[in-house]
Amino acid sequence: MIIDLIDKLYKTNYLEHDELVYLIYNMDEYGKEYLFEKANKIRMKTYGSKVYMRGLIEFTNYCKKGCKYCGINVANKNIERYRLNIEEILQCCEIGYDLGYRTFVLQGGEDDYYTDEMMIEIIKTIKDKYLDVAITLSIGEKSYESYEKYFKAGADRYLLRHETADVKLFKKIHTNSYYKNRMKCLWNLKKIGYQVGAGFMVGIPSQTKEDLAKDILFLKELEPEMVGIGPFIPHKDTIYKDEQAGTLEDTITMIALTRLFLPYSLLPATTALGTIDPLGREKGLKAGANVVMPNLSPTSVREKYSLYDGKICTGDEAAECRNCIEKRIVSAGFSVDMSRGDHINWRKRYD
Repeated sequence: MIIDLIDKLYKTNYLEHDELVYLIYNMDEYGKEYLFEKANKIRMKTYGSKVYMRGLIEFTNYCKKGCKYCGINVANKNIERYRLNIEEILQCCEIGYDLGYRTFVLQGGEDDYYTDEMMIEIIKTIKDKYLDVAITLSIGEKSYESYEKYFKAGADRYLLRHETADVKLFKKIHTNSYYKNRMKCLWNLKKIGYQVGAGFMVGIPSQTKEDLAKDILFLKELEPEMVGIGPFIPHKDTIYKDEQAGTLEDTITMIALTRLFLPYSLLPATTALGTIDPLGREKGLKAGANVVMPNLSPTSVREKYSLYDGKICTGDEAAECRNCIEKRIVSAGFSVDMSRGDHINWRKRYD
């Protein structure tokens, strides 16, 4: 039954809700190995052995949101806050460009200090200097008008994880974020024309297998170009500090299922995978992931961007970080691709 369902998913890229829940509940060790094999096979068909490298710039850890699982949430008074100015951001880009990166991911908390005008200046300055790069933004919930301004200024992609597609669970783990608005933002980003990234956590306290099935089926409906899936990892300064982290096995199972539901998606092997297992990112790649995001942030601020405890790669310089990850990718049997690495279907629309 399990193998039959995996074969059906491999052939059709879809399962009904009840089928998916059954699969998640009942997959044994052999079933998981078979699932990973099929997910990797589809990834090889669509993108080959390429793993796309993105240069991550964490430019602010100020945040007005009160997400209960996040170490930089507004209620945390123990964190040392920082903001990078435009010159510091551009310096990160210069280092990254010289190292071969052609995508920069500007990530931060929801920080109103960076007005629309400031973000537009940052985007335009980067684009004017580096004509062949893609800019990805990951700065939270904004108005349609703000998203549109960033897009017109030259932003190509936007990452906004939905975290959970279950309304009750979403409400439980957030204080001043609202499910309807998060979903509205994702659909707005699609409408504007971004390459959109959604995604969810695995192992959130009280999360069920049915919740995970909802996440995958929501992604199938949204059809984002990118999907970020990572384990819940507790942070010492949040109310979930004593909760058990999500497991690597469950997380890479969700990555593999997502690869089969969305064959052309760009799926990161996240830093969080490497935090819960020394070979976590390599295992994520073998389960269908095809993106990694080495850190270009100044080493002086990396530890301060603390979403969860135990974050790896907080001290290496950008060049060391790239070399380390590149060796890991190659040793896992894949090849590094330093291009923009756009989603296949997006390229077809705009070529």
